[in-house]
Amino acid sequence: ISKSIRDENQVSVLCLFLYEANPSLYSALNQSECERFSYNPYIVPALFFLMFPIALLLNVVAAWVSVHLKSTSTFVVYLKNLVAADIVMTLMIPMKAAADLPTTWEQLAGPTCRFFAVIFYNAQYTCIALLGLISLDRFFKIMMPHSRIFGQSLTMSKVISATVWLVLFGGTGLPNILLTNKSVANASLITTCMVLKGPEGVQFHEQISLLLNIFFWFVSVVIVVCYICIANRVIQSYRNSGSNNSQGKQKIKLRVFLVIIVFFICFGPYHIIRIPYTSQQVTYSKADCSPTYEHLRFAKELSHWLATTNICMDPLLYVFLCREFKEKLMSMMENSFKAPGKQKFKDALPC
Repeated sequence: ISKSIRDENQVSVLCLFLYEANPSLYSALNQSECERFSYNPYIVPALFFLMFPIALLLNVVAAWVSVHLKSTSTFVVYLKNLVAADIVMTLMIPMKAAADLPTTWEQLAGPTCRFFAVIFYNAQYTCIALLGLISLDRFFKIMMPHSRIFGQSLTMSKVISATVWLVLFGGTGLPNILLTNKSVANASLITTCMVLKGPEGVQFHEQISLLLNIFFWFVSVVIVVCYICIANRVIQSYRNSGSNNSQGKQKIKLRVFLVIIVFFICFGPYHIIRIPYTSQQVTYSKADCSPTYEHLRFAKELSHWLATTNICMDPLLYVFLCREFKEKLMSMMENSFKAPGKQKFKDALPC
């Protein structure tokens, strides 16, 4: 280990010596390192294009069901807002994927950086906020079934949902749109969206990225605590009733495990990479190629695609968590295919 550390120190000293002795040579070596790390720029856009029809189908069905589902509970109110946020993200996918293609970036950079990317990211954090609200709603309904705190009334849940949209789009999205106002004579000079931002825009972008990252980890803690408490309470109720239904207990544990794991697999990697990437992004210059930035950019793009797959998971979550949603879906499918009979589902929680 000590030999490895010495070798790394020697490389660092050599790099510093090269930079001070001959900056142009250092830059050339750096550029060569960037060129060695080259990935196919069509990979991530292709993944987004492949995701789009799946996400569109699932979310159109979810929207179709939610429109016919009466807002009789706070859960349904949050669910409908989550469906709306997922639909917004889904509709932004083709534009985002097209803009990420090397052949169309110059033509689409302006509207994408100013509008489409901002809407996409804000809808993503609206989804995260609403997933947190759904977990809190489940928590209070099961842990404190007779309480009226934290939006346990329909009116309050609607106010909270509207506040989430207004704060995220008004507090982070609109300033980003207004501060992406720098004009560039040659579109080929737009290497990243930072080029279209002035100093205030770059500073705001960096601060908001950090703030939203903190917000994500806060919501993550809320979700973990809520679902673990819910699982423990339901399992305890089994024990208190004298039930030996080990299969039911295992099913509850599995549900909680799946909800938490899916959330972290989708969003975790992106938010781990986001902060170091942003710190490199705001100072990036194509003339001074940074191998670190190139590696982080690829990791960020791939992890952001993974985060976006959550819009395909959410419709499954509705079926998983809400009995009324599942029953309404099956009822509408039966009516569409004229299948007789109505099935009751007891493996999902009531909304």
